[in-house]
Amino acid sequence: MGDAVVETGRIPGARVVPGLLLLLALCVPSSSLPLPNLASGWMDGIASRLDSQMATSAAQEAAARGVLERLLPSHIFAFQFRIISKELCDGRSCFWIKNIDNLRRSGPAIKIEGTTGVELASGLHWYLKYWCGVHISWDKTGGVQVSSVPPPDLLPQVDDRGVVIKRPIPWSYYQNVVTSSYSFVWWDWKRWEKEIDWMALQGINLPLAFTGQEAIWQKVFKEFNVSEVDLDGFFGGPAFLAWARMGNMHGWGGPLSQNWLDSQLYLQKSVLSRMRDLGMTPVLPAFSGNVPAALGKIFPSANITRLGNWNTISGDPRWCCTYLLDPSDPLFIKIGEAFIKQQMKEYGDITDIYNCDTFNENSPPSNDPAYITTLGASVYAAMSKANKNAIWLMQGWLFSSDAAFWRPQQMRALLHSVPFGKMIVLDLFADVKPIWKVSSHFYGVPYIWCMLHNFGGNIEMYGILDVIASGPLNAHESENSTMVGVGMCMEGIEQNPVVYELMSEMAFRSQEVQLKGWLKSYSKRRYGKSVPEIETAWEILYQTIYNCTDGIADHNRDVIVQFPDNSPYSLFEENVTKFRGNQVRRFSFRETITDSHSPHLWYSTEEVTKALELFLIAGDKLEGSLTYRYDLVDLTRQVLSKLGNQIYLDAVRAYAEGDVDMLTHQSQRFIELIGDIDTLLSSDDNFLLGSWLENAKTLATSQNERRQYEWNARTQVTMWFDNTDTNQSKLHDYANKYWSGLLGSYYLPRASTYFSYMLKSLRENVKFPLEEWRREWISYSNKWQAGVEQYPVKAIGNAHVIAKGLVTKYLS
Repeated sequence: MGDAVVETGRIPGARVVPGLLLLLALCVPSSSLPLPNLASGWMDGIASRLDSQMATSAAQEAAARGVLERLLPSHIFAFQFRIISKELCDGRSCFWIKNIDNLRRSGPAIKIEGTTGVELASGLHWYLKYWCGVHISWDKTGGVQVSSVPPPDLLPQVDDRGVVIKRPIPWSYYQNVVTSSYSFVWWDWKRWEKEIDWMALQGINLPLAFTGQEAIWQKVFKEFNVSEVDLDGFFGGPAFLAWARMGNMHGWGGPLSQNWLDSQLYLQKSVLSRMRDLGMTPVLPAFSGNVPAALGKIFPSANITRLGNWNTISGDPRWCCTYLLDPSDPLFIKIGEAFIKQQMKEYGDITDIYNCDTFNENSPPSNDPAYITTLGASVYAAMSKANKNAIWLMQGWLFSSDAAFWRPQQMRALLHSVPFGKMIVLDLFADVKPIWKVSSHFYGVPYIWCMLHNFGGNIEMYGILDVIASGPLNAHESENSTMVGVGMCMEGIEQNPVVYELMSEMAFRSQEVQLKGWLKSYSKRRYGKSVPEIETAWEILYQTIYNCTDGIADHNRDVIVQFPDNSPYSLFEENVTKFRGNQVRRFSFRETITDSHSPHLWYSTEEVTKALELFLIAGDKLEGSLTYRYDLVDLTRQVLSKLGNQIYLDAVRAYAEGDVDMLTHQSQRFIELIGDIDTLLSSDDNFLLGSWLENAKTLATSQNERRQYEWNARTQVTMWFDNTDTNQSKLHDYANKYWSGLLGSYYLPRASTYFSYMLKSLRENVKFPLEEWRREWISYSNKWQAGVEQYPVKAIGNAHVIAKGLVTKYLS
């Protein structure tokens, strides 16, 4: 893979939007790479079955027109869409962009042909992007930029022979099993419709579809005499469903109301209908063995094991230590079969691909390869009993998170426990720690090269663009490769749009992307015009923020949003020790930190500050651009948050040296910085806590639900899980967010309280009262989680003016 697999004639410069000629030369190569024989033969065997489950050609063409109408209603009659056979594309998925001979130009000007509705939408996006300069982003990262599209009668033409782009690999996968909780949990159909449009335009044809499964489980478990009351302690609350589904915990944030169950099932049917209309193959859930406690009483002879503690503080049985039905037990297959059959009853025969992650962050009870083989075979048997064509799709996260258990023997035993072609593995973390390299391409099992990228839905500028542009290529071109797709498996979306735009394109590329040229084009498309300062800024960002080469997976640990839960001496202990002696070596926030418990810094902050200054200079030229405003706010936040880490260390140094005046100064500076960042974030609609909370409450139909949903929303982004009076949740701040409202009402009081205890400790010459601090802070946090105060949902202030003022205040 690399640049798109393209067959094209000459691209006439006179008909191309100025400034795109170089990009087109980079993006439209003329060679193609065949699939490896093993994966190719397998795909040939299942393609016809999957195609038969899609909607009719007419329905897919209509769905593609719907995408265009919502994206660019003024041009609904300027394009024609037509489904074509894969035979016209050498048996592969493709799209074909053609001119329509129309001298009067009063009708359609461009014809998009494709093998599915997704290919039609992808072809539309490719044309709009590379011939009209359009940029398509999530609304929360600035939205779409379509101002560069000429009127319908002036649309640029492609070469007379048209442009054909064939996928070098069959699939483009989307979602992590936890994205449903970190990002999708409060969505209604209007928001889902936008996301499915985005998926289709980006070429996603294999999306995870997990919404509404609790209603299916309710019906299935009823068949096994499990009551609705029993399920109250089994399902998690709305914001924690992902982990209840995986058997990490149960009951936390629940119970679920019948309103939630019914409305989510109804929503899922709308989601699946649209996916199917566009020619996507949805991935549905399968049974992993996670069962309610009551099942053990109903079936006392069943082989049910209680799992260990997953991140709870005190092992409270109300949500700790879930129950796993052993796959070798006959009941496992019965439940698994019933679940898939119930899905088919509700949704129809729409897919053969099912996700199941039996031991996600929970190890099997035995590492005996024979046992693991039996386990895997039973999991698959439960699927295939209901659907003889079933294919098991498994997240490969366990091979990274529990590498000590999953040695080659154990991996091979699980991967080879089902017939070849009946399992697909997501190499979930391939952007940082690719498993295909150490497992001989998963020992011959088809896999998808995935970018994980984001943890917890954190807002942190981060990426490895060079790896994205080359990693899938290296995997696909390697000897004996069984790679059959690329995927985006982030825990949370709606951040770092440049990373996701590039990753999406890798589904269509067969040569490495020339990133300098691509980024120059990206900045022009994103902001609607060429701005030299912005182009230079993006060159810097490419070499710094988006060039993380230290091998550390980024999870935002900035002190502002993940404040130390220990004494002032504990964080950066080595630096504090040096502060105490005569050989004081000041920690610089320009240095790279590799301690996984410390803020992650992999670039020169001086260089990134230069990029920010260039963004500010360009502000007058980009007034009114929502994409510019988002990037300016995000970049300013990024720079100031790293400065916050430095200020905190300066406060620790003052504490270590017993300097009350300096500690007072630095602590006040840190608290003031939090308030200033909060003000900055309040100037853009996409960085507001209020939106998250209001979206949660909107789904409620009663006051009790309203309070429950708001508690779920508040708790997920703060304490996350359980706590005691003096022990925070082990997952506190895992899903931290830089949102206005959250900084001012949560992070700022926390820092203020902590610094007050530091000052008291120095002034009274006593040990830092860690337990007292924890008790006060945890009490505040619990009250905040249960709060009902409202926060703004509309931005206030001028982001450019605020950012410029903060740069002058803190960085001049």
